[in-house]
Amino acid sequence: MAHLDPILEDHYATVLARNPGEGEFHQAVLEVLETLAPVVTRHPEYTDQSVIERICEPERQLIFRVPWVDDKGNVQVNRAFRVEFNSALGPYKGGMRFHPSVYLGIVKFLGFEQIFKNALTGMPIGGGKGGSDFDPKGRSDGEVMRFCQSLMTELYRHLGEYTDVPAGDIGVGEREIGYLFGQYKRITNRYESGVLTGKGLAYGGSQVRKEATGFGTVFFTEQMLAAANKSISGKRVVVSGSGNVAIYAAQKAADLGAQVVACSDSSGYVYDGAGLDVDLLRQVKEVDRARISAYADERGSAKFVEGGSVWDVPCEVALPCATQNELGVEAARTLVANGVLAVAEGANMPCTPDAAHVFRDSGVLFAPGKAANAGGVATSALEMQQNASRDSWTFKHTEERLHQIMAGIHEGCATAAEEYGAPGDYVTGANIAGFLKVADAMLAHGVV
Repeated sequence: MAHLDPILEDHYATVLARNPGEGEFHQAVLEVLETLAPVVTRHPEYTDQSVIERICEPERQLIFRVPWVDDKGNVQVNRAFRVEFNSALGPYKGGMRFHPSVYLGIVKFLGFEQIFKNALTGMPIGGGKGGSDFDPKGRSDGEVMRFCQSLMTELYRHLGEYTDVPAGDIGVGEREIGYLFGQYKRITNRYESGVLTGKGLAYGGSQVRKEATGFGTVFFTEQMLAAANKSISGKRVVVSGSGNVAIYAAQKAADLGAQVVACSDSSGYVYDGAGLDVDLLRQVKEVDRARISAYADERGSAKFVEGGSVWDVPCEVALPCATQNELGVEAARTLVANGVLAVAEGANMPCTPDAAHVFRDSGVLFAPGKAANAGGVATSALEMQQNASRDSWTFKHTEERLHQIMAGIHEGCATAAEEYGAPGDYVTGANIAGFLKVADAMLAHGVV
């Protein structure tokens, strides 16, 4: 609690006591509480009405087993979660993650972040998150389908376009969303398009949804650099990860004139001094589902570094787009020493707290995930909007709306930071801007 104002220490101590062993959740709460002292000092009504205690406690937490039969006829049992965290601004909204690392603390951290991220978009959506320790890697389509059907057989009773609207996340793409939607439709006898987002275009999905988080991260970075009288054009960019977020962040950065020179996966990273060939990267990762080394095998200008840190590559813009706590303090110091100007989190909380402090203390422009990667959920909300009106928008129109939303998020963060005495601090700005929207709605609803 070294960075906490005494006025907020008791709140954090309560979170620790009530949620033992959930380190990621503790980290996410602390990161927000560190910035709220000027808010609760100016607005004592938030303390009087226990808003912080209420906002740190999920409205509902679901844990259930998911039994399913694999291709060999063996019964498998996984555990699944849905944390419906806060509905002050609208129905719960947030992705489902399928990965062996998923446990309650991960889902609560993601759901807590989602509250403020969704608030920043300006869209009428609350915060929630879910997932399972099921690992889709190496599983057949039939196995994934049977797992998704079993999961939805329990989860469906808690969902609805006015209640809780899941989307995809790590391990949950268009295939998984399709299986989940099909089972929801089968059980409920309702074609409720707005109950899931990330759907295929043939049955209610939105253009730009796959690209949205990566595009949005770069749009926010563009705004952040412009506010500092800089441009992303001509800058060397390094991206971590090689999934949807990383691929489309690299694509949009290149579209805006940047030189993207490196990306990674869990086996190592590739450096391509000629600039990443995004089409080849997409082929390797999305179509062939191969390791990142296969990119270097196909590209003469690229070199694969096994087990290395992609953050050793000098750059001016760093976009961590893989997973939580991937970028530690030593990597942050290396980036600063190599002249990084801006860091924008494309993943959820990819920088450790110490790494984030290194960037902020060094004067590096630093965009937290709840602001920089909000493009994914913003476009999910646009998908809900299209479903509600039985409409379908063009790629161009949807991308323009995404660009407008990200510009609005940047403006909201910058304005809140300025108003509360931390000009240029996007972490403080994002936390305060998101918190104020949710807290004021909670006060308006009474003690519920």
